[in-house]
Amino acid sequence: MDKERSPFTPGNPVPVELFVGRAQQIQELIRFARQASSGKQENVFLAGDRGIGKSSLASFLRYYVSTQMDMLGIHVFLGRVTTLEGMVHHIFEELLKETKTEPWFENITKFFGKHIKEVGLFGISVSFNPPEKELKDLVRKFPEALGNVLEKIKEQKKGLFIALDDINGLAEKAEFANWYKSFADEIATHHKEFPVFIMLIGLPEKRDVLSNLQPSLMRIFRVVGIDKLSDGEAEDFLCKAFDKAGLEVESDAVRPMVRYSSGLPLLVHEIGDAAFWIDTDGIIDKQDAFQGVMTAAGKIGEKYLDPKVYRAIRSQRYRSILRKLGHIPISRTFKKKEVEAELTDSEKGVFHNFLRRFRELGVIEPDVERGRGTYKFVNEIYPLYIMMESQKYLKT
Repeated sequence: MDKERSPFTPGNPVPVELFVGRAQQIQELIRFARQASSGKQENVFLAGDRGIGKSSLASFLRYYVSTQMDMLGIHVFLGRVTTLEGMVHHIFEELLKETKTEPWFENITKFFGKHIKEVGLFGISVSFNPPEKELKDLVRKFPEALGNVLEKIKEQKKGLFIALDDINGLAEKAEFANWYKSFADEIATHHKEFPVFIMLIGLPEKRDVLSNLQPSLMRIFRVVGIDKLSDGEAEDFLCKAFDKAGLEVESDAVRPMVRYSSGLPLLVHEIGDAAFWIDTDGIIDKQDAFQGVMTAAGKIGEKYLDPKVYRAIRSQRYRSILRKLGHIPISRTFKKKEVEAELTDSEKGVFHNFLRRFRELGVIEPDVERGRGTYKFVNEIYPLYIMMESQKYLKT
């Protein structure tokens, strides 16, 4: 069976047509968007762990407010941005790109002046490259700059939705925390109508960092958190994705894919993508699913466990303990005393520090429901990869 394109997108936001779940959060965010479109400026912090689907939710919301609420929506990725000038540059360049094909694009360009350049084949894209001094002015006069944009689009759009994704680098900067507080205060005190919805997207701990840097800042934000997908939501997504690709999926094939995804969209995509390419007859059966899980475990381990565990851990005793973890029958949960029974006296001497280090690395966490001294891996894939690596070691 010839295949050209997988419906799964590991590491990238899910296509809008395949988005599932998050009903409560979507309803809440749409309510904030409606208030913004009526003139009340809104600030939201969308918090969630890595791989939980924050960017997919932001992409869906941008699509919704753009198509259903007549707002101009942009989704700005700031992963490597650590300065206010860099942030503002990305925001306004994304505004230009989003409006490039609109008949009112010329109204926008008048505000940006001579610093717009058409790039790409036949000028299908634009870039915004003002001098550093003007960028600093845009940072200082950000409310005024957004107000000018709103004025240019008011006949066509009811407001602005700006998703600032992956602000983890900026969130470490006191300059950003103080600037955002000043921005929000100026809007609240000087603008009766300001139809702008800004959503910061980052890790929960980065919200805490911002709060410590500027204690008054968090009262400005409405915090929306997202957690793992339910089994039903993960199953729904897998079935929709395979159906989009014209593949059938057997019910007993869905269960292992859902189980090993642990409710993490990132893992759902990796497993689904692996099973998609393994299948040869247009039907995802149980064998395709398990082979997909094993393939995904290898990829996830190489991407996430290798850099932060296998390459970072230099202690031979730690590595030996890790290999012995891989020899224990595959389980997401393990008891400290059961592992200790398999260790040498030398390994037992560092086992407590081993557990602490692996908790810090985000690989394991205490399993409070099963009692003291019990730990669990943060997902089902990690112990599978550790087992695979342990078997490799035995063969060498």
